[in-house]
Amino acid sequence: MRILIVNPNTTASMTEKAATAARAVAASGTEIIASTSHMGPVSIEGHYDGALAIPGLLAELRERQPAGYDAAVIACFDDTGLEAARTFADVPILGLCESAVVTAGFLAQRFTVVTTLERSRVLIDNLVRRYGMGDRAKVRASDIPVLELEDPASGAIGKLRVEIERALSEDGAEAIVLGCAGMTDLARELQEIYGVPVVDGVAAAVKQAEALVSLGLSTSKRGSYASPLPKPFTGAMSGFSPVLKVG
Repeated sequence: MRILIVNPNTTASMTEKAATAARAVAASGTEIIASTSHMGPVSIEGHYDGALAIPGLLAELRERQPAGYDAAVIACFDDTGLEAARTFADVPILGLCESAVVTAGFLAQRFTVVTTLERSRVLIDNLVRRYGMGDRAKVRASDIPVLELEDPASGAIGKLRVEIERALSEDGAEAIVLGCAGMTDLARELQEIYGVPVVDGVAAAVKQAEALVSLGLSTSKRGSYASPLPKPFTGAMSGFSPVLKVG
């Protein structure tokens, strides 16, 4: 099967990091295709960035359709554009936050999501509650701008570890979820250090995508995820106008 990893920000190094994590866990018959948005913010930190990243995300999903993919993973822990992508696509679309917290729920009664900035903490806390894990999970911010995760000299890893240690001692966390795609390469190392499950959203989403494809399941097109109605879009959005599907 072919799984498309779409980075909805425009930083190619983050795409490659996510693709490496995806290939490390993918089954032998799974091909990972990595794609970077060509318009929008260089990182996604909060609602404004996320809203402006969605057109680029949808454009990547559309432009990759002719080559074909069996499922797609949106490589941002804010689950940027997830609902719109599920409406647009005819294959399973996975978000990192939803995939990670569901996976953590299999492993622990209490877990903590450690993310980057406070503005992202609030957004992710709302997602965790929406996904039904609000009574079992806490979300912490480590005061790390996303792009600092790309810089070994930034001190970001030290800040992340401080919050993980607080989560274990103060929250009673039995597992840790890494709340940013830029942290994906740290999961195994941190799991060995702290001796608890450390869940990376990229890996979790890829394995769940494989399961859905293997089961022959995809997003329902009845109701909320029904394909968009054909209508004109104007201005800069004119290229996104839905067209009537034939057959």
